[in-house]
Amino acid sequence: MAQSSDTLPLLVPAESPSDHSLQQELASHSAGVSLRNVSKTYGNNFVAVQDIDLDIPAGSYCCLLGPSGCGKTTTLRMIAGHETITSGDIYIGSTRINDLPPTRRNTAMMFQNYALFPHKTVWQNIEFGLRMKGIPKAERDRRVSEVVEIVGLNRFVDRKPAMLSGGQQQRVALARALVTRPAVLMLDEPLSALDENLRVKTRSELRRLQKQFGMTFIQVTHGQDEAFALSDQIVVMDHGRIDQIGTPGEIFAKPSSRFVARFVGDNNIFVGKVAGVAGPSGPVKLEVDQLGTFLCQGEGASEGMTAACCVRSDRLTLLPYPPEDPDALNQFPARVISVEFTGYITRVTLLTEATAEEITYKVRSHDWMANPAREGQLVTLAWSPEDCIFLAH
Repeated sequence: MAQSSDTLPLLVPAESPSDHSLQQELASHSAGVSLRNVSKTYGNNFVAVQDIDLDIPAGSYCCLLGPSGCGKTTTLRMIAGHETITSGDIYIGSTRINDLPPTRRNTAMMFQNYALFPHKTVWQNIEFGLRMKGIPKAERDRRVSEVVEIVGLNRFVDRKPAMLSGGQQQRVALARALVTRPAVLMLDEPLSALDENLRVKTRSELRRLQKQFGMTFIQVTHGQDEAFALSDQIVVMDHGRIDQIGTPGEIFAKPSSRFVARFVGDNNIFVGKVAGVAGPSGPVKLEVDQLGTFLCQGEGASEGMTAACCVRSDRLTLLPYPPEDPDALNQFPARVISVEFTGYITRVTLLTEATAEEITYKVRSHDWMANPAREGQLVTLAWSPEDCIFLAH
C-alpha cells in the first residue's frame, strides 16, 4: 500500500536483521530516570521547579503535561543537562548525573523546531552526533543506514532540510536522536509544528517505535489528547510542582485536584463543605451552597473542610423537570442555553437555576437526537455517586 510521504512508515518486520540489531542495541541502552527533591531557581525570586520527586521506569513513555510556564520544559532540560539544577539529584539508571555535561549523559533531545543544519544533507544531519563522538566511519555508515530505513528516509538522504516537508524534517530529527543509541530520548513538543491529521499519524508511529524498541521516552506536551494517546505515565505539573502522577486512565477518571480536573477533561466542578465521611474509603457527603447535597468518592476528607467534587460531562444525565424524587441527592435543576452538534458528540451548555453557573454535558449525537431538549428548556441534571470524584484541594 502506498504511503503518504509525510507519515512515518510502519516499522520494518521484527525478523529483519537490521531491525533486530537496532532493537537489541536500543533496548540494552535504555534506562530509567529518577529525580530527588529537584528544584530550579532563577535569580533570587523566581522558582521554576520546586522539590520534584519522580521515577520514570526504563522502557516507558512518560509525558510531562501542563500549561505554559508550569516547569515541564525546565524539568526536561535539567535531565538533558541544558539547565543546571539549583538543588536535588538526578539519576539516569544508577548514575548521578548532576555534574555531567550533556554529551556524557547518554541522552538525546528532539527539539520543537527540529534544529536541523540547513547546509547539511539528511545523511549528514543524522550522522553529525556520531561524528562529534568520534565514531569510526564504517560504524557511522552502519548506524545511519539502519535508522534511515526505520524512519523511511532512504530516498531523501541527499536532500537538504529546505527540500523536505515538515513531516520529513521531523523524521530527520527523530533519526538523528535514535542513531546515537541514547539511554533516554527526550522530546520537547515535537508534534506541535504539524497539522492535525499528520500529528495524529505521527504520534501513533512514535508510540509504535517506542514500544518496539523498548526505549525510555520523556515528552513535554500541553495537549491532553497527546499525553493520553502516548503515555504509560503522565506527570501533570502546575506552578513548578507535580500535581499528579498516574496512568492515562487514572488521570482521566480520577483527577486528584481541581487543577487536574480542569486541565485534563470536561469536568464540572462544585465547591462546598464536607458534611459527612463514611470511613476512609467510603462516600463523602459534600454540601454545595444552593445546589444541594452530593455524594462523591475519594480520600482525604474531614468533616467541615472546604473541598470540591467533579463530574465528567459525559457522566451526567438529563432528566425531566420537576424530578420524580425532589429530595434525591446528586441532582439539581438547570436550563439548556446552547446545543452544539460537533459530529459524533453533541455538546450541551446549561445554567444552574440557583447560581447561574455554566455546566457542560456531552452526549453521543445519536442518543441526543433520539431524545433532545430544546434551548431554554428546564431539566434536571443528575449523576451517579460513583461518577462523582472528591477533590480535597
